Amino acid sequence: MKFILLLLPLLLPTPLLAHTGSHAYGFTSGFTHPVFGLDHLLAMLSVGILSAQMGGRALWSVPLFFVGFMLVGGILGMLGVPFFSVEIAIAVSVLVLGLCIASSQKFPILLTMAGVAFFALFHGHAHGVEMPEAVNPTLYALGFILGTTLIHLLGVALGWWATRPHRPAFFLRWAGVAIALVGAYFLTQSTLGRKEEAAFPVSSFTR
Repeated sequence: MKFILLLLPLLLPTPLLAHTGSHAYGFTSGFTHPVFGLDHLLAMLSVGILSAQMGGRALWSVPLFFVGFMLVGGILGMLGVPFFSVEIAIAVSVLVLGLCIASSQKFPILLTMAGVAFFALFHGHAHGVEMPEAVNPTLYALGFILGTTLIHLLGVALGWWATRPHRPAFFLRWAGVAIALVGAYFLTQSTLGRKEEAAFPVSSFTR
């Protein structure tokens, strides 16, 4: 049943599955945006779950790295520093994190932090571009950071629960597979969107 619930997002319309460039208005919008942005939600949960799978220092350092570099990416987005293929990178982050969870491997912590930091730059940039249009960008940023941190903690709690003795080992594997499938779907939609934009540069397609 849990596996089926994780696959339900595949049935949602594409605009609900990625950043749409919608305006942000303050703390509440920033706090709730990670929840309603499914790509960001899955990435945050995955980072928390993966850190719990690895255990030890990774339990706090991996999520902390993500939040820190997400801030850097957000600042770069606010300053107008261009990033290329942001939506594709975000989709790849969901796909890769899902595969890492499904593999149940304990990756080198430095490699994990570097990968998480790289993806966090793109997640932050996508939202940083939106912040200057907000009524209160500072409150939006604070809300977004708090919302992201809480999702990380939820992922850590899920990962901790699933890795306890006598818990079914297949739970996290199937959860990781489901997340990776959603990431693959995001990637397909992002790639198709870029092809459509290239084919119709003056059309009504927006990102």
